[in-house]
Amino acid sequence: MPLWTRLLRWYDKNGRDLPWRKTRDPYRILVSEIMLQQTQVSRGLIFYERWLRQFPSWNKVAIATNSQVIHAWAGLGYNRRALMLRDIARQVVADPSLRGLSSTKQSRDKGSIRFARNDMEDAWIKLKGVGPYTAAAIATFAFHERTIPIDTNIRRVLGRLLFGTTYPQPAIDDKIRANVDHVLPKRGRFFDVPQAIFDLATTHCAKVPTCATCPMRTVCPAAAKFLSGRVRVPKQMVKKAVESRHRDKRFPDRIYRGRILRLVRENGSVALDEIGQAVDVGYDATVDHDWIVAMVGRMEKDGMLSYSDNRVTLPINV
Repeated sequence: MPLWTRLLRWYDKNGRDLPWRKTRDPYRILVSEIMLQQTQVSRGLIFYERWLRQFPSWNKVAIATNSQVIHAWAGLGYNRRALMLRDIARQVVADPSLRGLSSTKQSRDKGSIRFARNDMEDAWIKLKGVGPYTAAAIATFAFHERTIPIDTNIRRVLGRLLFGTTYPQPAIDDKIRANVDHVLPKRGRFFDVPQAIFDLATTHCAKVPTCATCPMRTVCPAAAKFLSGRVRVPKQMVKKAVESRHRDKRFPDRIYRGRILRLVRENGSVALDEIGQAVDVGYDATVDHDWIVAMVGRMEKDGMLSYSDNRVTLPINV
């Protein structure tokens, strides 16, 4: 029995009921993909519906200001994602061929929808802010192109299922793509296979897998290794990036940048000299003032803040 048959049978009975799986609108799928970066699905569900109420389409979000999208994103963290999503929308609005299904000819092929144009993945990856995973996700979930979007979950499951690698690293991605015919059927529901893998990664094939109850254990070469009890669990799957941290501060700079943004968002306008004490209980103006100024400067450059006359505000007309 092919891997995809096992995966889809399990998925049909156990798959999660998620709103972005009920649409082929590339905009709604993009929103979910951007939100789920660095965010748990349970939180993403709340913000997904809220975001779509305010920005239901490419055109609506494309005309939004920095201030509007930052307010709408409040509580999700990693606020650059909000501006990135808006900027991607502006690129899509400028190129109508990327917007939706109405611009692509469709034909039926034994229950699956196939498209005359099969280069959406290549087209999307050319957009600023869109990486290989997001381009592949849009291509398969919205346009039903036969491709595999590889993220941490896909890599972990397929690295184990295909090659018996207990803790696969990103270097294995090309090998996974080269073996896509072992994962995706050539017709039918190939676009649902990645969704099945996502859910398997959540329920069974986590960092420390539950192989004994996994529906793929009899065909997974890594299962026997884990069940033997001799696999060493690494402290982290992928080496973490070194984050900027000011002298002896408890948190990396990104935490304080988030606090600065929240302070300005909630108050509308804040004096630069008041920010330090408001975001850091150990603030020392003698050695920390320039650090605060530098963070505000970087956030202004990124389009998240405006600074004028010693006042820090959200950008209004950007």
